[in-house]
Amino acid sequence: MSERQWTDRIVGDRMAVDREFNDRIAASQFSRQEWGLVMTATEFEIESPEDADRARLVADTENLPAVVPELDRISSQAGAMGAGGEGAGGAGGGSGGGRSSSGDGVFGSIKSALGLGGSEGADDETIEAADRLAQEYAAELQRRLEDRGKWAEIRELASEQPMNGTNETDGTVGSQGGEEG
Repeated sequence: MSERQWTDRIVGDRMAVDREFNDRIAASQFSRQEWGLVMTATEFEIESPEDADRARLVADTENLPAVVPELDRISSQAGAMGAGGEGAGGAGGGSGGGRSSSGDGVFGSIKSALGLGGSEGADDETIEAADRLAQEYAAELQRRLEDRGKWAEIRELASEQPMNGTNETDGTVGSQGGEEG
């Protein structure tokens, strides 16, 4: 089967958690469009899937820095258009749905779009905020899988597969001749 078989099995659960998580996104610094981009850059892994007590679903957010320029572009476009919020009727809190953690609003977005000002600290804050939210999402998804009695099956599938090709050093890749298709 495919390397990502266990993630294919939780697509419906992810869609349900997406719906349930909308309030958390609306209360965050991210618009729905920005959150979609964060999730595109995020992969899910199960740490210690073979151990029922230690197994944990986590969000691998190492690719987030690659999408920060696009997040900045989205934010600056929203700022230039008045940051009316996306689909939530402006329910994005005091930031108007846009992502301006520095509080600079439209001017900060324009400066960032032009490459002016110290955006590296803001980028670090954005990555940290996105990582925190993605980890909360992963915890919520794991809770749903546990509540629905699917967690053991998903852990079992994950224990049979390498995590994103990063397990070369722990001897799991190719150690059982598990290439079936």
